[in-house]
Amino acid sequence: MSQTLQQPDGKSELYFSFGVIADIQYADTDDRLNAWGTSMRYYRHSLCLLQSAIEEWNKEIPCPSFVLQLGDIIDSSNSVHKASKIVLKCVLKQIEKMNVPFHHVWGNHELCNFGRNFLTNSALNTKHLEDKTVEVSASATVSCHEDVNPQHFYAYHFSPFTNFRFVMIDTYDLNVVEKDVSSTRYEETKEFLRMRANRSPYRWQDDEAHLLMFNGGFGKDQLDWLDRLLTFSDENKEKVVVFGHVPIHPESKKRACLAWNYRDALAILQAHKCVVCYLAGHDHDGGYCLDSHGIHHVTLEGLVESPPGSHAFGTVHVYKDRMVLHGRGRTTSRVLYFRRDQ
Repeated sequence: MSQTLQQPDGKSELYFSFGVIADIQYADTDDRLNAWGTSMRYYRHSLCLLQSAIEEWNKEIPCPSFVLQLGDIIDSSNSVHKASKIVLKCVLKQIEKMNVPFHHVWGNHELCNFGRNFLTNSALNTKHLEDKTVEVSASATVSCHEDVNPQHFYAYHFSPFTNFRFVMIDTYDLNVVEKDVSSTRYEETKEFLRMRANRSPYRWQDDEAHLLMFNGGFGKDQLDWLDRLLTFSDENKEKVVVFGHVPIHPESKKRACLAWNYRDALAILQAHKCVVCYLAGHDHDGGYCLDSHGIHHVTLEGLVESPPGSHAFGTVHVYKDRMVLHGRGRTTSRVLYFRRDQ
């Protein structure tokens, strides 16, 4: 059934809308409990749920302008069975049925299944959708197709509507998921961990419990680029939504699912009045907090842990003074007001 958007006060003008979905983690394998033994993962069923989400988005009036796929599109178990490419094709076949573009984030499961060089030359590299009219270039990021350099981080920005900008960040710029010990990323990761008092991401520490191998972090080049881009948005009075796979605020999810140097990224976002929201996945239980600087941190519930009869995706409707998340199934609906000084 087609769904017509009802404006809450009957007066607000809808600027645009977009879809959000996280942690599809499709695999042609039997259901099983997650690593903590706390909830079931429905691997085969997740593809059916993706298909129904796409069908519903396509029926919406108006149709979303784009969809943010927040990472972990297929499960890492596919690499063990040497089925990664075949399974990815199954998911992309469903995504091709969407009437508008997907922006694909890379999570830990993408990096477990594929090398960064493969990803940069695949349909999961959506950097060609970047806003190329803005002078602030991500000079250290990967380029699409011919000009790919897998040493660099995967991040870009785009503007779907006047005075609104979306910024994808790479929460695995630093990581131990990739195994290329010859890369500059590997060396920077080693140095980062050494500077954290030799704490290892393979161990659970009370004070730094998020320094685990399934999380990742941000390199200096990316943080500098993000700061420059947000300065541009401040100067041009834009509203900015930042999105990545891993949460960057400890109150927006379980503490274990947190970017290694989340404090550095959070400090940059909070230094810029333009930032209104940070969207993430990774923690399948989802979460939310409004931080001390008025930034909304929304962690989307994972599709793969949605049982038959439930769901986990949403549509965000953007107005002059707020964003309204219309969640389905396990995804919580929320009204996200912008700060008055924005």
